[in-house]
Amino acid sequence: QVQLVESGGGSVQAGGSLRLSCGASGRTFSTTVMAWFRRSPGKESEFVAAISWTGRTTYYADSVKGRFLISRDNAENTVYLIMNSLKPDDTAVYYCAANQYYIGTAHTQYSDWGQGTQVTVSS
Repeated sequence: QVQLVESGGGSVQAGGSLRLSCGASGRTFSTTVMAWFRRSPGKESEFVAAISWTGRTTYYADSVKGRFLISRDNAENTVYLIMNSLKPDDTAVYYCAANQYYIGTAHTQYSDWGQGTQVTVSS
C-alpha cells in the first residue's frame, strides 16, 4: 500500500496555471504507476492523466491534452500535474492515485488514493 498526499490546489482565474503535487510513502514509488483523477460536484470521477514507472509513458484525457503535463521525480517520491490555460470546466477536486501494475485510465485500476485537493477556476 502507498500513502498519498496532494497539495497545490487553489483558486485561479481562467487562463491561469497551477501545479499540483502528490507525495508518496510506503510501497516503492519508483515501481508504482501514478495518475490524477478529478471529480466535480454531481459528476463521476474523471481520468485526467497517468504516468508509468519510468515516466516514459503518459496518458491524458482529451479534455486536458495540450494543457496539462504529468511528471514524476522518483528521487523525491513525488508526482506533479502542471495545469496551464485553465478553464472553469477544470474546477474539481483533484485526486492522486497509484497502482503497482499497469498504466491505465480506469478508476478501478488504482488501489491507493489521496484525500484530494480543490481546484477552482473562475471566469
